[in-house]
Amino acid sequence: MTSLPGASDQGGSIAERAILVCARCGIPSDGPQPATWTCSVENGDRQYFCDACSRENLRAIEGRLDSAWW
Repeated sequence: MTSLPGASDQGGSIAERAILVCARCGIPSDGPQPATWTCSVENGDRQYFCDACSRENLRAIEGRLDSAWW
């Protein structure tokens, strides 16, 4: 296996190891996407929301889902 210069073979791509920033409040993650964060695809772009913003807006998130997902 060949790595890019400066990259490591620790698993995952550079993009997967990037620090995420909450699209609502701007708080950075401590590393890759934490399990408690929410990922949303809006207008073709991925947006990540921290656990606090996800909890605060849970009703709005659920309201966009088809009833089959309830």
